[in-house]
Amino acid sequence: MFRFLLAAFLAIAIPLQGPILAREQASVPTAPAPETGWPFPETDLPVDPAYRFGVLDNGMRYIIRPNGTPAGQGMVQFWVHGGSLDEKEDELGFAHFIEHMAFNGSANVPEGEMIRLLEREGLAFGADTNASTGFDTTLYKLDLPRNDPALLDTALMLMRETASNLTFDPEAVEREKGVVLSEMRVRDTYSMRSTLDAFKFIYPDARFPNRLPIGTQETLENATAEGLRSLWRRIYRPDNTAVIVIGDFDADEVEAAIRDHFADWQPLRKVPQPAAGPIDPDLQGQTRIYIDPALAERITVSRMGPWQEKVDSLAFRKQNVRRQLGYQIINRRLQRLTRMEDPPFRSASLVTGEAFEAGRTTNLVVDAGDGEWRRALAAAQAEYRRALEFGFSDAEVAEQLANLRTALENNAAGADTRNNASFVIAALTLLEDEQVPTTPASALARFEAHLPEITPENVLASLQEELVPLDNPMIRFEGRTPPEGSEEALRAAWNEGMKAELAPEDAAEFADFAYGEFGPPGMVLSDEREGLLGIRKIVFANGLKLNLKPTDLQNDRVSVQLNIDGGELLNTAEDPLATAMVNVLPLGGLAKHSIDELQSILAGRSVGFSMIADEDRFRLSATTTPRDLDLQLELFAAAISDPGYRPEGEAQYQRNIANFFARRTATPENALSNELGRIISDGDPRFTLQPQEAYQDLSYARLRDVITDRLASGAMELAIVGDFHEDEVIGMVARTLGALPPREGEFRTYDQARQRSFTADRSEYVLYHDGKADQAVLRMTWPTTDDRDFRELLRLELLERVIRLELTDKLREQLGQTYSPGVAADQSRTYPGYGTFAIAASLDVADVDAARQAILETIGDMIAAPVDEDVILRARQPLLETYDNALKTNAGWMSLVDRAQTEPERLERFLSGKETLSSITGEDIRAAAEQYLQPHERVEIVVLPRQAGDKTAQ
Repeated sequence: MFRFLLAAFLAIAIPLQGPILAREQASVPTAPAPETGWPFPETDLPVDPAYRFGVLDNGMRYIIRPNGTPAGQGMVQFWVHGGSLDEKEDELGFAHFIEHMAFNGSANVPEGEMIRLLEREGLAFGADTNASTGFDTTLYKLDLPRNDPALLDTALMLMRETASNLTFDPEAVEREKGVVLSEMRVRDTYSMRSTLDAFKFIYPDARFPNRLPIGTQETLENATAEGLRSLWRRIYRPDNTAVIVIGDFDADEVEAAIRDHFADWQPLRKVPQPAAGPIDPDLQGQTRIYIDPALAERITVSRMGPWQEKVDSLAFRKQNVRRQLGYQIINRRLQRLTRMEDPPFRSASLVTGEAFEAGRTTNLVVDAGDGEWRRALAAAQAEYRRALEFGFSDAEVAEQLANLRTALENNAAGADTRNNASFVIAALTLLEDEQVPTTPASALARFEAHLPEITPENVLASLQEELVPLDNPMIRFEGRTPPEGSEEALRAAWNEGMKAELAPEDAAEFADFAYGEFGPPGMVLSDEREGLLGIRKIVFANGLKLNLKPTDLQNDRVSVQLNIDGGELLNTAEDPLATAMVNVLPLGGLAKHSIDELQSILAGRSVGFSMIADEDRFRLSATTTPRDLDLQLELFAAAISDPGYRPEGEAQYQRNIANFFARRTATPENALSNELGRIISDGDPRFTLQPQEAYQDLSYARLRDVITDRLASGAMELAIVGDFHEDEVIGMVARTLGALPPREGEFRTYDQARQRSFTADRSEYVLYHDGKADQAVLRMTWPTTDDRDFRELLRLELLERVIRLELTDKLREQLGQTYSPGVAADQSRTYPGYGTFAIAASLDVADVDAARQAILETIGDMIAAPVDEDVILRARQPLLETYDNALKTNAGWMSLVDRAQTEPERLERFLSGKETLSSITGEDIRAAAEQYLQPHERVEIVVLPRQAGDKTAQ
């Protein structure tokens, strides 16, 4: 578990770059292939029979799982049980460096050609071609847009190149150093530094805190081709790797292809991975304060314990279910406290996780308001103690069991249409944690059999078997300001809290959901099916527009989206924050139920409650099941007809404002994003970050004044996509949203609010950040146009992709200056005539001038001559594959169904997209660059480190 907690923050991921096949093997001392296999003989769990597991004679394992969702696609991954833990002191960062070099030249693929090969096949750099390095694993990933055997063969060939045929050309290594160092620079943030400090505090003697995958500047600068090759030979061994193939393939053909590519990979001498620890279970009683101006106030209370060895079995899973129920109940109690009108903390949680196989750690994490650490710690500590002393109630266990049962039932009902990614996750979990993949049906059956045995008493007992008691714990404070009284005050507060008297948890009682009657069912005024994509379009007498598209793409899943007139178009120069609190409106609950009551009332039901202010509409969206679709529609109807505006939601919003502004310039990216709108809009208040006080003055009362009319009277368009029967759904809608009072039938034009200009000032802007002194960002932005002309939209999109390819080659590969240059063409759907084209790069301060020159040279070359046909192919093919696969998911359908009545022309656009895209030539792209990207028309922003002591420069 701890591995995944770490991976979420520290795993180093880069888009792949590089190679193809060869069968030469580096000269390394060899040994007989070690005995390798699977944990199946030790388990009594029924393995999902649709998987195919195998081991080649050389020890390499493979996992194959045929799957037809999405149809005609697949995923290929190459897993290496090696990462930064395997590095010696002079090799720090080398495992990640090898990941980079894996695609910078091999025996059969010249440097730089692998990415080009995949792009020609329709795999986009980054999106479909990626890799990551962690402490103990490295993973290479290819998402195949087609399931044809030739593409699968290419993917396996490339993975074999990575496994045994890399060249590590010294010149290529030197070029890639700049890219790796750039990545290290970008990742060196206040949050990363705080995390590293926390690791070293509670794991002072362990190996892994001194083995961050990114490495150190010294070791990376001193890296050599032979040094990288040495580590590669140690960890890239057949017995230490596995190939995963998931997708719409024949398992026999896949297995034969794997054997063809990997069977002759010779076994190598086994080198065990060093332990991640040691972790001292007796470490206790220490206190640390870590201060950074960008950090919110947090207290972490920890104790370590020995690692608990486990075998994935029926008994273990039963115990784990009970244990997780216990954590969920405690965290539910903590969540309830955040929803008070005057909450003691912003958030809190109790969790126990494995630190690899070196130990386990229980953490009580408390996020406090500024200066409120004492109150926050006392409240969270009391809940921790209350749970262990008094246990749990029947009602609390029942609520969590209801949620678990529903999740298992939903998984079983949708089992036949799970996506490829879910099977990849299961395969990786088997490899890394020896967790056996079983079927959703068997999981549900085990739960049903186990259910009568689950009691509040054994839930607590199972929790206590894993939880490390927080006796004389390690206490760490982080924030902007040291706590008054320093470490002694923190320790004293904890000790006092352990002595405080406690009372049992008050049992809460909840009524049934109070919303089910919205008036007489609505009448249907019109009902037609459009002829292009078969979307059924209905209009109710109250003005509601309903768009339906049943699919068989995902069993037992229904996607619902409700668009309501207004959105950010209600913001004005006089009131630019009019809709700023819309996203937290659900936290205010409903008039008859608080959000906390709703969570308990709706336990075990598959419904969602969220609201977002898009540029021109308010959007409510959720994924539900056919069983709960009626309730989901009732919830939407209640949300817009009877919102709660309860103060506890407002309190949660207010408590995060100070933290946002404290981070406003903490990194170059933060400084840029928070000033960009002001610069390119000439200070239009609607697109400019307002002073902190303006956000603090916001309230639900102000929001109510702004949006009540739109929620009550604004035009609505409801889209439903997925597994349902049309006539049944029409009846559900008629009883809910269709039964609401009459409203406007059409969305307003908002002509004045749609006016948006791009600055005429072409001065160079310099912004300042408060991060590391070597970090900078360079951004160039040009005005373009809106998205009304579809061919022009696609021409600009192709231009974006072409420039990204060229800049990646120039900035990243040739100059080694930036980790990931960004290019974005954004043609507005909302503001007539408005659009932007932007290029941005995160850089070393010393490289800003060279990067500027390289970008402008690339633009100049683009304007001077038509784009090369191969470059166009590599830019266009992933887009064409996107069109081919767009309607293989409910999400793809929803992007067309959501506005099928208000913007029907977008259906025709989609159907003509491939043809239009294919008609765009190199000259068309050159002309677009000439029309839009003249160097003198750019707005250039450079973000530099603020000079010490200067807090005003901006």
